[in-house]
Amino acid sequence: MKSFHEIQARDLNTPVLQNEIDTKGYVLVRNLLPREDISRALNAITQVLSAAGWLLPGYDPLERMANPDAACGDPDPAFKSTYQTVFNLESFHALPHHPALQSAMKVLVGDRVLVHPKPIGRLIFPNCERLTVHAHQDYRFMGGDPECFTAWIPLHDCPIHAGPLRVVEGSHRAGYVQHADENLHVPEISSDTVLEGDWVSGQINAGDVLIFHSLTVHAASPNLSDRLRISLDCRFQDYWRALNPANLVFSGESGKSWEKTYAGWQSDELKYYWRGLPLAFQPSKAEIEQLSQTAEPPEKRARYARMLRQLD
Repeated sequence: MKSFHEIQARDLNTPVLQNEIDTKGYVLVRNLLPREDISRALNAITQVLSAAGWLLPGYDPLERMANPDAACGDPDPAFKSTYQTVFNLESFHALPHHPALQSAMKVLVGDRVLVHPKPIGRLIFPNCERLTVHAHQDYRFMGGDPECFTAWIPLHDCPIHAGPLRVVEGSHRAGYVQHADENLHVPEISSDTVLEGDWVSGQINAGDVLIFHSLTVHAASPNLSDRLRISLDCRFQDYWRALNPANLVFSGESGKSWEKTYAGWQSDELKYYWRGLPLAFQPSKAEIEQLSQTAEPPEKRARYARMLRQLD
C-alpha cells in the first residue's frame, strides 16, 4: 500500500491545498492542530470511557488500554449509551471549530464555512473485525451537495497497527459509487467493486488532520493494538450549497435533542450556531412536510415528521 503524501502545516497555502484535493482527493496536513487542544478533548473522552468500564483499571485513562470484555460498537445499546455521553461533551464539539482547522477549510470552501454540527466520534476497540468501518464515501450518508469535505482527526498518535484511516487516491474523480445496503447496518462499497486509484495510508499523529472530499473512497484499517482507537470526523461545506437538513437534527427514535446535548455546557458560544444562516435545504422544508405525509413505509413518514419539528 502506498504511503500518504503529506504537507506540513507551515507549508500550507491555497494553491497547495487546492491542488492536493483536486488531484488526490485528500490532503494529510501534519501538525495542524496544537497537541494540547487534542489532549483536552482526549482527556474528557477517556474519562467517560473509563467510567463505562471500557478501559482496563490500573492504567491512566489517557493510555486507552482496552477492556476486551467490554468490546462493543454501534448499534449495541451499551455502545449507544456511552457514545451519547461522549457526543454531549462540549470539548468534543469545540474541536471542529478550532481556528487552525477553520482557516484550512476556508481555503477549500470559501469564507462561508459551515461546520456540520454533528461530528462523529470513532471509538474503536482492538481486534474486532466486525466493528471495522469498510469502504464507503461520506456523500452516501450526508447527501446535499457533494462539494463537502471531511476532516479526520485522531486524538492520539495512530500508527498503522492502531487502524488509521486509508483512502483510495483520486477516487473522487469517478463520482458516486454504488453502495451495498441490503442486510447491512452501515452501507458499504462491495469488495468486488473495481476502484480506480491506489489505496494509501500511513501513521497519523495527534495534531495531524486528514482532509478529503465527500466522494473520496475511504475505510478504516483494522485496530490490531491493545488500545482503543479514538478519532473524530467533522464535515465542512459552503453554507450556500445544498445541505441535507438531516445533518442538523436528530430524526431517529432515540429521544436525542440539542437541548440534552447542551445541558452541561459552560458556554453558549457554539449552541445552535447554524441557525440564522441562509441554508439551502435539500430536500426543502416543503418537501419534507410532503414526505412526512406520503413516504413509505410509515417509519419514514415518522422520521420526516420528527425532522420537520426540529427544523421549525
